[in-house]
Formats: sequence, structure tokens, C-alpha cells
Amino acid sequence: MTREYFAHSGKDGYPPQTYHDHVEGVSRRALKYATEAGQYASEGQESLVSAVQKSAELHDLGKLGDKNQDTLHDDSGKARHLPVNHVDAGSAVLKNINAFSALAVYAHHRGLPNMEAEESRQENMFRDEHPATRKLVDDALPMLLARHRSVFPQENVAPMQKYEGDHSVFGRMVLSCLADADHTDTAAAYGQAPETEEMPQLRAEERLAALDRYVSQLGGEGERSQLRSEMYTACRNMEISESFSACDSPVGSGKTTAVMAHLLKQAIKRKARHVFVILPYTSIIQQSVDVYRKALLLPGERPDEVVAELHFRADFEDDDTRYLTSLWRAPIIVTTAVAFFETMASGHPSTLRRFHELPGSVIFVDEAHNALPLKLLPLAWRWMNVLAEEWNCYWVLASGSLVRYWKLEHLSEVDMPNTGVRELIAPDLHYRLMKYEKNRIAFRYRSDTVSREELVTWAHISPGPRLVILNTIQSAAVIASDFRDRYGRKQVEHLSTALTPEDRESVIERVKQRLNDRDDTDWTLVATSCVEAGVDFSFRTGFREMASLLSLLQAAGRVGRNGEYPDAEIWSFVLQENSMLKQNPQLKFSIEVLEHYFQENVKITPELSTKAMNDEIIRDSSCLTEIKKLLEYEASMEYQTIDEKFHVIDSDTVPAVVDPALAKAISFGKGDWKLLQKKAVSVRRWRIKDWNLKEIANGVYQWTLRYDDFLGYMAGVIDLCKLKNDVLMM
Repeated sequence: MTREYFAHSGKDGYPPQTYHDHVEGVSRRALKYATEAGQYASEGQESLVSAVQKSAELHDLGKLGDKNQDTLHDDSGKARHLPVNHVDAGSAVLKNINAFSALAVYAHHRGLPNMEAEESRQENMFRDEHPATRKLVDDALPMLLARHRSVFPQENVAPMQKYEGDHSVFGRMVLSCLADADHTDTAAAYGQAPETEEMPQLRAEERLAALDRYVSQLGGEGERSQLRSEMYTACRNMEISESFSACDSPVGSGKTTAVMAHLLKQAIKRKARHVFVILPYTSIIQQSVDVYRKALLLPGERPDEVVAELHFRADFEDDDTRYLTSLWRAPIIVTTAVAFFETMASGHPSTLRRFHELPGSVIFVDEAHNALPLKLLPLAWRWMNVLAEEWNCYWVLASGSLVRYWKLEHLSEVDMPNTGVRELIAPDLHYRLMKYEKNRIAFRYRSDTVSREELVTWAHISPGPRLVILNTIQSAAVIASDFRDRYGRKQVEHLSTALTPEDRESVIERVKQRLNDRDDTDWTLVATSCVEAGVDFSFRTGFREMASLLSLLQAAGRVGRNGEYPDAEIWSFVLQENSMLKQNPQLKFSIEVLEHYFQENVKITPELSTKAMNDEIIRDSSCLTEIKKLLEYEASMEYQTIDEKFHVIDSDTVPAVVDPALAKAISFGKGDWKLLQKKAVSVRRWRIKDWNLKEIANGVYQWTLRYDDFLGYMAGVIDLCKLKNDVLMM
């Protein structure tokens, strides 16, 4: 009796999956993904289809070896690793046929390598590191191929095609199709994947009509409403044939709906399959999602299936929707710059598997000035251009203080693609929008250094409601504590990432209610920069600790936002350091630039944004060096290095649970991950020892100092600081 070949052992009551069923399933899915993505490829879809098909056919060839089959047939129920590297056989065959197919097979478990290191291995490129394993596989190859042909007598693979476009992105695309197909088929075999992968279609024409109806019902009077209406009509009707457009419009001008109308028009024209909306912070996603779900749903549709919010705090009606949303299957996806751009940078199959959904997308990068740190912009810009030119993606870059980084003169030496970027708003409308913005708020500067006591007094006697923004979490907590101690709890609110997501949401709702109460004016919100992007607040007076011009402009968007205060103003100041208040050293060059503008009486306007970033580059020579290195790594297909170095948020943090009951449940392996997201704070890893954090699960800690819903975890940190200062004074 001929032995049946397995690809996966039986598990959790599910029978083994045969080699035939797995390879057939992976090949079918991979072909579907490659065909769908490939239809948008400028080079045609043949290159992608052929590379993906061949990798799918042979990705598990090594599992047909006797030792591996013995292990796969073991029905003892014990989890066992395959004794022989099952990937090596497929890559050994494919490396002489198609390098991208071989790369995908080689990387579909371990991740993408650095290509220079692989090429230096010469004949051992894409092979196992151990000579003994390679010899074992090489000796067995004729037998492995014979067994494969006994299962698949007919080779239904498209002829291999050479790809002439960007190889770095193409390599990620091939691996994405294979990894997604492999993961999905395996999950389905064990009942862990949805029965169908079908999600609602974009139906761009119908959604545009729905959006038109929604906007027409908003109404409103006055100059601001009139400008919003003109903005919507202008964006909706603007015809753009290029792949990039810029929307430079002030806060409150209606970008959320106006740009979406333009994206849907582009989606109709380009037969796009997805709309992406990229925002800088998780905290501001919800309000955009709420608008889109009200405006874009068609009869009978579920909100979370159509407008998917994809970030670590997102909630879903069921696990199937969560699964498919995480793979970017939904028609409209609202996510963070971290999730979006780090997917493009990733070499990990589990992250990169959704990458193949990007071709044929229209993409809105909102608050684009804040999406990425400067050192990452040129590399991201390269990816955006490749996706535009070779995979039919369309991009809108929008902000109230848009940095036209493609025009930065001091980046000319790093070979930024000279892509044409069309203006989405006509000059006349842009002029009127910016005129309104310039008359909305006055920028003030205090040249002397301000102590914490002076800041609290100064802010308190200013017209309210008031907004004070500090550069560090600790500074915000200390100043908020000073306000409370001096004037009472009712006089102050506090908002920063020292609070759990659950408590931050409560603060935001309470602040919105207080701002809507015209009789409640004598109070102050003390916050960090988390309040600057997208949060719909409007205070009368603002105070912004000296940072970047962009931060100041964004802070100004939370003061007199709707033009309701004719005397709205925002002050820039330098906070005096002491044992409790420290500066953020990463802001050094940004502060120097902004201080120079104030000292030279340069008028603070959004149009100054690009110049400010240029001036920062001049001062920070190390930034240019980092930019050049990243671009060189990408050009050399140094995938692993790019993965390690491309981080939108440059901080190594751990979750710390503040709720004792939840922490106890997690320590016993019974914690609810949804509650974890709501009731945990992010703490820098190097603080674990300083703050005596207790590890309760792998990588998850318990906050053991004091926590309250006003100062968050900084309540305990301030206690520690006061104790240390008291000890020093004794």
C-alpha cells in the first residue's frame, strides 16, 4: 500500500492535512492573490503570477522526505519539530529557475534576509546554513521531486517571467502572496480561518452617492460652512491623472469628507479595490471611522466589515471579521501610520502577508506632516512612488501644515524621486481658506524662561478655557498636579499616554462636554502632544512648550478652531528645567529653528512648514546620514536591516496592566486581551527595574506603583520623585 503523504499532522481533533490538499490549497489561494494584485501591475501580471505559482508549488517539497513524513504521521498528539529543514529542498530547486520564487520559499517561515549576505554565500544562497543538511537534501532531491510528481503529475505553472521593475518591492509582493496563502490554508485546515474570505466590495460609485447625500444634510451657516461646502465640491470634482496630489487646508475645513469624495472618484476611474485612510495616532481614528460609517454604508451592510478600523484597540463583532480586517480585505481601511508603513518595511511573513492587498488602492495620508519622522520620509517616499508607478496606487497627502518633503532642497543629494504632485485645491480657494486661518489665531512668544510656578499662575489668569501642552509625559503630569494642588481638581484636566486608553477616552469625552458648556470657562487642560493631531477641541487660549513649528501649528488647531474666539492666541515658551521637569533632547534642533523664527519676527504660518523642516535638516547632519543609509539598504535589498531600522515610533515599550484583578487573571493565563488593551499603559523597557514592574506573562507587566484616573501611572512616578528629593534634602 502506497503511503499517503502529509503536510500537517492532526491537531486539536482535526485530521492530518495531506500534502496534496495543502499544496493544492496554497497554490489556489496564492494564484488568486497574485492575479488580483497583478492586474494592477504596470509590467502586467505574468511576472508576479509565475513567481508566486512556482513558489507555492514547491514551498513544502522537503516535507516529502522519509524522516519528516515519519514525524508528520506520528499520532501521539505530541507537538514535534520536523527533523529536516523542509524549506531547503524547494529553494534548492527554485534558485536556478527564479530567484524571487526561491526567495519567497526560503523566507516564508524565517523572514526576508539581507540579500548581500545571501549573495556572498554564492552557490549556497537561499540554502540551509548547515552543510550536512544541504547534503542530505541534495541527495534526496530526485526522490522528493519524484514523490511530488506522483501527487501532481501535471505542472500547471505559468512560464517564468523576468521582472523589470523595483526588485525590493516585488520580492515583498511575491512573499506576501505565498505567506498569506500558506498561513490561510493551514489555519483553514485546523478550523481557525473563516469559511469564506469574501468581504463587501468597494462599490465606489454607490458610496460616493451616499457621501454626497450625507454632506448635503450637514447644512450650517457662516463663512466657515461656506468654505467647507466649496472645499467638498472642489475636491470631489478635481480631475487628476497623476498619481499624487496634495491637500493643504487648515483645520476645520472638512478634509475628512472632501478628500474621501476625491478618493472615491479616483477609485471609480482606476477601478480600485481598496481605500486606505492613514492617521498618525490611534487616539484620533475613532472620530474618522464614525464619520465614514455614517456616510458610506449601503443598505444591509455591517459597519465593521465596510469601514474597518485596524489598530490594536479596534473591536469587531466577530473573530472572522477581525481576521479578514487584519489582512486588509475590507473595502475601506482606517489605520495608523505605524501599522501601514511598518508593513511595507517588514520582512516578517506574518506581517507582510497583507502587503499584496495594496496594489490598486487609493490612499489618503492625513496629517501627513506627522505620519513619519524625517529620517524615514525619503524611504517611504520611494515606496510610495514604486506603488504608484508599478502597482497603480493613488496617493493624497493632506495636512493643515503640509510639508512638501519632495521639494526639500537639502534632500536633493539622496535622490528623492521627482514625482509630480498636483494641488487638490485651486489657488483661489486655497487663498481664502488660508486667509481665514491666519485671521483665526495670534501667535505669541515669551522670550524668558518660565518656571513651573510661573506657568501655572500665567495660564490660570488667562482667558479660558485654556490648553497647556508640554513636551514630556512627566512635565504634563507635574504641571497638572500643580494646578490641582493650587486651584482644585475642577480647575484642571489632564491628558497623556500616562493614562490607559480607557481613561483617555473618558477624559476626551469630559473635555468635549466642558467645551460645549459656554458657562464653564475657568479651567485648563494640561496635555502632551497626543492632543495635537485630529482631536476636535477648541480652546480660547493656548500655551505650547517650545518644540517644532509643526507641533505649534497643530497645537494652534486646538485653539479657536472654529473661529468662535476673536481674541484666540497661543503662546510659545521655554520651561525651566528642575529635578521634576526635563527637556526632550530629540527636540533640540526643532526648538532652535522655531526660536530663531520668533527672534527674527518671522510670521508663523502653515506655509512656513517646508522651510522649517529644511532648516532642521541643515542643523542635524546625522539625520541626512541616516536617510542615505536607509536608502542604500533598500536599494541593496537588505530586507532584514530595513525591518530592524524602520520604526515610526522610536521607543521600546512594554504593556503594564494597572488593574490588579486583570493582572491576576493574566498571571493565571485567563486574561481577556480586549481588557488588556483598555487597562494597560505603555512603559519604556529600560524603566522596568527603576519602577519595579512585575512580569505576569511573557512581555506583559503589572504596574505596581500608584495609579489614578487623573495622573495615570505618573501618580506613582511623582511619588517616587518626591521621595528621592526628600531623601536628598535630609
